[in-house]
Amino acid sequence: KGAMHVHAGLVFTIRGYNAVLASSDTDEKMCFLPLCHIVERMGGEYNSLYTGARLNFVENPDTVPENVREIAPTQLAAVPRVWEKFYSAITISIKESTLIQQLAYSWAISVGRTVTEQVLAGQPVAWHLKLRFIAARLLVLNNIRKLIGINRCRFIASGAAPISPELIRWYMALGVPMFEAWGMTETCGLSTANSSVGFKPGTIGRPADYNEVRIDADTSEIRVRGKNVFRGYLNQPEKTAETIDVDGWLHTGDIGELRDGFLYITDRKRDFIKLMGGDMISPAKIESLLMAEPEIQQALVAGEGKAGLVALIVPAEGQEAAVPAAVARVNARLAIIERIRRHGVTTPFTIENGLLTPTMKLKRRAALQERAAEVERLGD
Repeated sequence: KGAMHVHAGLVFTIRGYNAVLASSDTDEKMCFLPLCHIVERMGGEYNSLYTGARLNFVENPDTVPENVREIAPTQLAAVPRVWEKFYSAITISIKESTLIQQLAYSWAISVGRTVTEQVLAGQPVAWHLKLRFIAARLLVLNNIRKLIGINRCRFIASGAAPISPELIRWYMALGVPMFEAWGMTETCGLSTANSSVGFKPGTIGRPADYNEVRIDADTSEIRVRGKNVFRGYLNQPEKTAETIDVDGWLHTGDIGELRDGFLYITDRKRDFIKLMGGDMISPAKIESLLMAEPEIQQALVAGEGKAGLVALIVPAEGQEAAVPAAVARVNARLAIIERIRRHGVTTPFTIENGLLTPTMKLKRRAALQERAAEVERLGD
């Protein structure tokens, strides 16, 4: 579907972007998502034109890790899969390091986590803890940031798919604020976001001032209204009428709730799994937890009409034997009905085989159809 935006709406939204996650002509940014995607078009290209930030184009998607270290951007927005890969590489590298290095990392990240929890709780950080955190950064954490390439970042951002709150806390423990945001092509990209003035891991932030966000009382669907909302789908008037109400409210298709001004998103309405007993389960939540484990590269959760959930797992390189323990760790954090009963190892989901979007989001329906035999063998 072609989404029609007008120039006034684009300019209006870009001004709003800069009020949420500010850029300036001193910033270095990176472009590595396709420019046909709203995230890179708005948050990368147009935002850089508006603010004067320098936008660096990567060589190709495969060189992103090297290019991040080469450019050392001052802010970096990426999809969860990128952040998960960085975390996985560091975690596996630590496991293979010397005992002294492991102990140093364990101490430093523990200090960082303590500071993070106090900041998130709105508590002042004691001077002696600040000194310990400075030492932790100088001795360990700054080196990890340099290995990733985020050593100059004022903040980093994640969007386009759910990300584990624990992963957000890990990056914060390194000393880099990570802000999760949410939006759609139809909302001209960013519609809600966490920021320095309002931040809560596990949420997609507060609604941006330039649009209204509400939850439908009957369906719990997220609705959005504002000048940033698109004018409709090209040559599809019936689809447009289904998506935008006469009073301007956009049907996003996402399910969520507003609590204390922050938006919690559950899943795409069409992606919920209905188990045999009638329970409705969000697969995206469970998949994000699985992929936050360093041993797991990708995950597909299934179980429609079954007694319980199963998962197809793509292990990180050389980590096949460690997958069962990783699944067990995730299950321990889930409600009984959400736990993975059986899992199997599968081949990667890629853009080339048509199972990932250009922004590395899983094409759930296509993946379930293409791997139907593997899912069926797992049973329930």
